[in-house]
Amino acid sequence: MAHARRRVVAHGHVQGVFFRDSTRREAQSRGVAGWASNEPDGTVAMVFEGSAEAVEAMIAFVRDSPGHSSVSSVDVSVQSPEGLSGFTVR
Repeated sequence: MAHARRRVVAHGHVQGVFFRDSTRREAQSRGVAGWASNEPDGTVAMVFEGSAEAVEAMIAFVRDSPGHSSVSSVDVSVQSPEGLSGFTVR
């Protein structure tokens, strides 16, 4: 199984709307490790690490505006897997 890691930044109305917690629950259900963090510029930055299929599913989940969010755009960059375990909200 191919292991993948993506850094994802969600833009839009994504803070204070249960975005990070919804993302954490979805990641845990898919066996994806990583983290989600509110950024000073109003975005939410995330790292997803796991099977390529699960990571792509997480990116699709973010694009669909989880929680009460309204995602306007998503930036995705490829990173080398680091062997993370668990998913945390920062």
